[in-house]
Amino acid sequence: MQFLTLLFFACLNIGASAQQKVNDTAVAAFQKHLNAEFKDPEKSPLPEKELKSFRSLDFFPAAPQFRVEAEFVRTPNEVPFEMPTTTDRKPVYVKYGEVYFELQGKEYKLNVYQSQDLSRKEEYKDYLFLPFTDLTNGETSYSGGRYLDMRIPDSKLVLLDLNKAYNPYCAYSGEYSCPIVPQENHLELPVTAGVKAYEKP
Repeated sequence: MQFLTLLFFACLNIGASAQQKVNDTAVAAFQKHLNAEFKDPEKSPLPEKELKSFRSLDFFPAAPQFRVEAEFVRTPNEVPFEMPTTTDRKPVYVKYGEVYFELQGKEYKLNVYQSQDLSRKEEYKDYLFLPFTDLTNGETSYSGGRYLDMRIPDSKLVLLDLNKAYNPYCAYSGEYSCPIVPQENHLELPVTAGVKAYEKP
């Protein structure tokens, strides 16, 4: 019986390790894709003089504790609103839903938004926008907070991977107009995952 018990736990550990490897691979692919975009002169938000010396963004190490299962709650009948940005631009968004999840033993809720302009484009019709701030902002991460991309889910359960949190383009150049994270989307904990603050060379 003792042998079977040890074998059972060994199998569980092997499964967990395999799952972690898959998840780490997904994070590595995200980082590789982001770096490729930043190296591309046609897509990069970096000024030309910084682009020449760019090698890689700075990322927090992949952290499985910031990969959480969340409950997605649709919020229909929301009124579209103009979201403040870092400039005078006022893009129209609508609150599409809410995600509820647990981190470090505490319950959190974040609002998820949909751009009304992007929703009219075929390739972005199911695109959702999840901006957030946390206690690393202004320290190890960008002071203005970070963003997560989502797609309209087909179930009530979604995977939030904060390892894929990225900076708005305003973190790299003042030439961009970026949505300001709504106050209600603040996480009262340090999210040591995703892209770190950018340090100019």
